Amino acid sequence: MSPRFRREDTRLRKERTGPNPFTVGLVVLLLVAVGVYLGFTKHVPFTHGFQVKAVFSSANSIRGNSPVRIAGVNVGKVKAIERQPNSNAAVITLEIDDKGLPLHKDATMKIRPRIFLEGNFYVEMEPGTPSQPTLSSGDTIPMTQTSEPVQLDQVLTALQSDTRADLQAALKGYGDALTTQPTGADDRTQDPEVRGLTGAEALNKASRYGAPAFRDSAIVQNALLGTETHDLSGVVQGVGKLTRALDSNEGALKDLVTNFNRTVAIFAGESANLRATIHLLPGVLRTANHALDSLDAAFPSTRAFAREILPGVRETPATIDAFFPWVRQARPLLGRAELRGLIGDLRPTTTDLAHVVDQTVRLLPQADLAAKCFSKVILPTGDVKIQDSTGLTTGKENYKEFWYAMVGLAGEGQNFDGNGQYVRFQTGGGDQTISTGQYGGAVGDSPLGEVLFANPASKPFGTRPAYPKLRPPYNDKVPCFTNKLPDLNGAATGAPDGSRGGGARSVGRPQAKTGTGG
Repeated sequence: MSPRFRREDTRLRKERTGPNPFTVGLVVLLLVAVGVYLGFTKHVPFTHGFQVKAVFSSANSIRGNSPVRIAGVNVGKVKAIERQPNSNAAVITLEIDDKGLPLHKDATMKIRPRIFLEGNFYVEMEPGTPSQPTLSSGDTIPMTQTSEPVQLDQVLTALQSDTRADLQAALKGYGDALTTQPTGADDRTQDPEVRGLTGAEALNKASRYGAPAFRDSAIVQNALLGTETHDLSGVVQGVGKLTRALDSNEGALKDLVTNFNRTVAIFAGESANLRATIHLLPGVLRTANHALDSLDAAFPSTRAFAREILPGVRETPATIDAFFPWVRQARPLLGRAELRGLIGDLRPTTTDLAHVVDQTVRLLPQADLAAKCFSKVILPTGDVKIQDSTGLTTGKENYKEFWYAMVGLAGEGQNFDGNGQYVRFQTGGGDQTISTGQYGGAVGDSPLGEVLFANPASKPFGTRPAYPKLRPPYNDKVPCFTNKLPDLNGAATGAPDGSRGGGARSVGRPQAKTGTGG
């Protein structure tokens, strides 16, 4: 049959197209190999699970794929072992299954032997406390949280011949101390109860005091456990954190030891002052106790205040939010063109104001003295009522009499002419002429000391107060307000015989002296 007349389904085998049997078989073999690998390794190539690194001082012959256990249960395996750069430590990479998670920041790891007398090691892991933060994949556990086992060769190395000999000598010396009979010289320095006894006999005799000592020690140990369930574990955990922090910075630890040594040396050099300070410490503590008692008594009020202020504190965020628009509006006001410029203009005035304040500080004490003088001496003196020559009291305070005179003068000054207001005075006279003497006043343009004359109708009885023989001394060191109030009604009356001097003098007639009214 001619190919030209064949149908499509009647083509020859060599003319047919489709998958190559060899290729199909190769793909099937590859799929079977991958399935077998995944079935035995249970691990997807080029991927890994949760990994964490741990730094050990020694890897202790740990190998790859060594198990990682928590409480005896395999939760992972060792993936890699490397040397830490610039140190002799080893970094072990561990891959942890999901059943071993989560791990916390305080997780610890130890290398343990699986077989007695060394060999076949594994990593024992404690996942840490749930209260601590969790580790992420790729984090590293520091050397302070890892440890390796003590191997038998290390124990034997520690017990070398010198060490064994020293241990034997120590045991022999301890045995001799327990069994040797003391000499008289030894007994002189011992307590009378143990003189003549060997060390073992003295220890046996001292054992009767052991029960109270052990009881007190038990009380102390019980107190060290704390009052809550996890107090002691918290202390141990805190000490662990402290030691890890110290170990993480060796240079800072060296500086701490050096500075502590210097501090102790300084205290030793100041032992005398330190002794005196300690001697005064009980008094300070007693004073501190009183202060603490007062502080404790103030706490209830403080707590009440804190409770009362809580609503205001809760409103603070809203207040701040409401305050922001005012801040935005006030910011331009504080700019250079506004308030800052005004401050620049006022700066010179502020400097002058500072000088004024400085002078005011010196002025105020003097003003205070003047105010005290007015309030304690001058004003009370003005309230005194003056008696007349007959001994009768006018009934008015003397400061009112002064203002009455001013009112009278104002009334007299109501007359005026083309030159302005004027005051009229009508003078009278009598047959008695008196003069002010050498202490008279000024008249017109005459200087002080001009003698003045008058003609009273009757002879003066004298001057009140009497003019003193000597001028009273003036003491500028005594403040005015400390003076006693003057006795205005107790002033003595001067005699008209001229014996006082400086009073008024009669002229051409029997003389009579009068004062200036001072």
